[in-house]
Amino acid sequence: MTDEEFSTMSVFVHDARKPLNRISMQAELVKMALNGDIPPQKAFEALDKIITSAKDCSNTLADMTLKMGESASDGSDD
Repeated sequence: MTDEEFSTMSVFVHDARKPLNRISMQAELVKMALNGDIPPQKAFEALDKIITSAKDCSNTLADMTLKMGESASDGSDD
């Protein structure tokens, strides 16, 4: 793996971590709502954010796969 490919992959990993961290935080809110620590409405809001964040993460990983696949193809043509 070249330095450029590693750098590109690092950006994608960072971009995937953001929604994963959001999912984790929102799941904690759902847990708190189920325990009665916060209003149930907060759980519904958190679940919407979890769904959105999961889609964001999936899109980031799909973009990474496409970009890294293009890099691999470009490297094999030399």
